[in-house]
Amino acid sequence: MGPWRCLLLLPLLAPALRAQQQQFMEYVERRLTLLEERISQWHDQSSRYSTELRDFKNQVLGMLEAAEKEREAMRAEAESAAVRVDRLEREVDYLETQNPAPPCVEVDETLMDKQVATAKQRKNEKYTKLTDCSDTIASVRAMKILKRFGSASGLWTKDAAGSSEKIYVFDGTANDTVYVFPRMREFTLFSATRKAARIKLPYPWVGTGHLVYDGHLYYIRQQGQSFQVIKFNLANKTVVDSSVFPAEEQIPVFGLSPSTYIEVSADEEGLWAIYATKEDEKNMCLAKLDPASLDIEQMWDTPCPRENAEGAFVVCGALHVVYNTRLPSRARVQCVFDVSGTLAPEDASLVYFPKRYGSHASLKYSPHERQLYAWDDGYQIIYRMEMKKKLEV
Repeated sequence: MGPWRCLLLLPLLAPALRAQQQQFMEYVERRLTLLEERISQWHDQSSRYSTELRDFKNQVLGMLEAAEKEREAMRAEAESAAVRVDRLEREVDYLETQNPAPPCVEVDETLMDKQVATAKQRKNEKYTKLTDCSDTIASVRAMKILKRFGSASGLWTKDAAGSSEKIYVFDGTANDTVYVFPRMREFTLFSATRKAARIKLPYPWVGTGHLVYDGHLYYIRQQGQSFQVIKFNLANKTVVDSSVFPAEEQIPVFGLSPSTYIEVSADEEGLWAIYATKEDEKNMCLAKLDPASLDIEQMWDTPCPRENAEGAFVVCGALHVVYNTRLPSRARVQCVFDVSGTLAPEDASLVYFPKRYGSHASLKYSPHERQLYAWDDGYQIIYRMEMKKKLEV
């Protein structure tokens, strides 16, 4: 094709080239517009994020300032509490100097022999009841697991003779510090012992057979081969009296609780002691205690075996022994001994406890509330009981 023909085609191709150029420009404009929109969105988001970050920073600074003020307030309260505690300790020291010294707890051999002779003379005599209580356990109606506190063995209880709401906790089978919570609420809600007062006893206890009764703690102390019942005043923190238990060659009273040699129990009739000796090592013995003097008023041999026994308590003058197995199963009251003779052991109802974690380390009966405070593998449990007349059994 010659040059003159190309010149002839230029007018024909010019419109097509202009149309392509226009389309390209429109495409570039669209892309630029889209890019501008994205840049604008980025600016908006960046501004919003910056505002949120600034607000969050201001909020954190406010919280830090509030926390610093609270820390200063707590420090001031702690210093004030330390001053009050120091003042209280000085007052307690002063009160202790005003209290009489604990009585001597050395064994008076002559008095002990006389007490043993009197108790043996009255052994298995007919018991004259002090009250008209004639109830026995029909069933364990319900249970309530409060919490888990302390070691596998221990005991917790209220004052069996008073209306005090205080909770007394004995952790372990050999210790000398009692925890006292002002009410059930403090004991239930707090896992630590910061809400509890501490009472340090003059002598360590042994086993889990102790009792709080009428403002006094009756606890068991081992001294060589003999066992003493210590009467401790909880108000002024002094030993009021002590007595060597008048039984020879004592052995653990419960087959499943080898650390408990004497179980002090309370019911509507007063104070009792459950124990065992080598003289009749298969069965338990029961004694009526005088709360004031700790003298043994009367003693009985019972038909209740020690083997597989995990605990016992007294209700209306009747000993109720709870049994289990060495491989823990369901606990049950399987032996009842009534000191008044109203209820024969073979006529008593077989009462089962709900299955729990293991074996009860302690069972404390509350005559006012008609319920048991139990310690089961470190769990604190309340059993509520249905009662009925002995003659209806």
